[in-house]
Amino acid sequence: MPASLSVPSSSSSSSSMLRDLPVLLVAVVWGSSFLAVQRVAEPGTVVAMLVLRFGLVLPLLGAVAWPALRRLTRAEWFGGAGLGLGLSGIFLLETYGAVHTSATNAGLIISLAMVLTPLGESALRRTPPPRAFLAAAGLAVLGVALLTGDGGLRPPTLGDLLILGAALVRSAYVLATARARAVRDTDTLAITWIQLATATSVFAVVALSVGPAPWTLARSYGAAQWAWLLHLSLFCTLFAFFVQTWAVRASSPSRVSLLLGTEPLWAAVFGITIAGNRMGPLALLGGALVLVATEWGRRTAPAPDRAPAPSTGAEPSPQSVPA
Repeated sequence: MPASLSVPSSSSSSSSMLRDLPVLLVAVVWGSSFLAVQRVAEPGTVVAMLVLRFGLVLPLLGAVAWPALRRLTRAEWFGGAGLGLGLSGIFLLETYGAVHTSATNAGLIISLAMVLTPLGESALRRTPPPRAFLAAAGLAVLGVALLTGDGGLRPPTLGDLLILGAALVRSAYVLATARARAVRDTDTLAITWIQLATATSVFAVVALSVGPAPWTLARSYGAAQWAWLLHLSLFCTLFAFFVQTWAVRASSPSRVSLLLGTEPLWAAVFGITIAGNRMGPLALLGGALVLVATEWGRRTAPAPDRAPAPSTGAEPSPQSVPA
């Protein structure tokens, strides 16, 4: 065989690196999102902050998606709105959880969705998952127990439980998205806008009776808080969505998923270096076990029956939900 066919060219390697770099950057900004949430929200202002976060994104995304939105059927609108209700539950649980626990714990626990989703898939198929995957799931549970208890017998905090709930809802959302016939062939931009608009509407209604009004919270923010909020809106949501849309077409869903799977690692990096999170030896071991287990679970998970339809810019996967 000619050498040119057996050795990748430098231009090919460079091109692959250029495609991977933006996706890796998405994982980095998603890892920072838990810390960003703690900088702009408190338990009493979570809902108002979510209205601001997505209210800033909707006009920009809507301007691009408008031609596709005009072509949607009523069934597609209702299908997207139904998924948006699930998305609102994810963000409420995840954001409330993030302000009640450490950024490191939040990023690592939410990664369990990568293990929970294939378990749900197997339950729906009524077929047992591979033994290697079950072993990975057990290792993940052990890792979370060590992480949240810091090696002791302390029960998990409220924030830890809320993040775990978010991981469960994420998994249900991914499974529902993969089976939503009404939106299976719908334009990605359009269906994502509908989901985010629905979630924002839910937050706006809840904000009427919970916490301050969004505009009141906006007036109270200083320059630093506005910078963190814009980071959440423009980078963790808008930028991440567009990069996924581009990357899954330029690369492969599996490669994109692998790169996005580094999110919990970056969450730990930001939590320890910037937020000053402290972890004991057993908690560090637990965090490492979660990372190993989720990657092992990703590699040994049962293959899907079909290629799922895109909903947020990539194949439905735990990582495709903006952090």
